[in-house]
Amino acid sequence: MNGISTLLIFVGLFLLGGAISFWKQKMPKGVITLLGIGAAMSLVAGIMRLEVWS
Repeated sequence: MNGISTLLIFVGLFLLGGAISFWKQKMPKGVITLLGIGAAMSLVAGIMRLEVWS
């Protein structure tokens, strides 16, 4: 596990936590959707960069 994949996974989990927090606060759906998409993209990118797949 290298630094970039760790960073991407961390950022994805951070954004996911923000999306959950905004959802609990009844924030606008557009903001929650944008955070959710960003979290999913970061998590997928971090997982795909893991050296397990090579």
